[in-house]
Amino acid sequence: MSVRLEVADHVATVTLDRPDAMNALITEMKTELRDILRRVAADDDVRAVLLTGSGRAFCVGQDLREHAANLESDRGLADTVREHYNPIVRTIAGMAKPVVAAVNGVAAGAGASLAFACDLRIAAENAKFAMAFTGIGLAPDSGASWTLQRLVGPAVAAEMLLLGEPVPAQRALELGLVNRVVPGAELPRAARELAVRLAQGPTTAYAATKRALAFAASHTLAQSLDLEAELQDACAATRDHIAATRAFLAKERPVFEGR
Repeated sequence: MSVRLEVADHVATVTLDRPDAMNALITEMKTELRDILRRVAADDDVRAVLLTGSGRAFCVGQDLREHAANLESDRGLADTVREHYNPIVRTIAGMAKPVVAAVNGVAAGAGASLAFACDLRIAAENAKFAMAFTGIGLAPDSGASWTLQRLVGPAVAAEMLLLGEPVPAQRALELGLVNRVVPGAELPRAARELAVRLAQGPTTAYAATKRALAFAASHTLAQSLDLEAELQDACAATRDHIAATRAFLAKERPVFEGR
């Protein structure tokens, strides 16, 4: 298995585990990742997801040795964008629970795109992001053209996608690509603490928030206001909201159940 799954404290930790190849994505690995993400998205016991890599890289994207072999055999991209990358990104962005990327090193190409599809990103000080698609004569995939400009705006997104120059972690923080930067040795603990905090939170409200943000990206203010009203009605009827309101008035810490 080149993708590991561990579930504890209602957090599913998904680890890309091909460190000898900097977690470059081969077909088997992409299939495993797609299927594991679908499984945790549907698992009611999982309330938050943590995506990371093993070794010195988060993920350097498509394995170019496999890709070159496909080109030599006239298989081209072998439909992997539609069969693997697109479903993976849709699942990350669309699941009704928060997803945190712990970027432990280089994130390049589709690997960077996976991180950008997550809801929050925490990076090690030595992490770098590189949109390496044009460097090998390809267009962006895995949602990079959509997620990247939402994070940093169209001008910076165009610069990153056209030039492909690596962006160090501190610069990524300044641009808004990541939410936090920590020393490399502290990343596993810091990322897990963040994921556990989310798993203990109002996950129904988190799901509604994700839906509202995604909807607003392609709809008008008036339409977004209508959806917000609908989502507020739904959240207001949850046990979490009722209990949290009572806890607030009693000056107590709320306990959320995700219901």
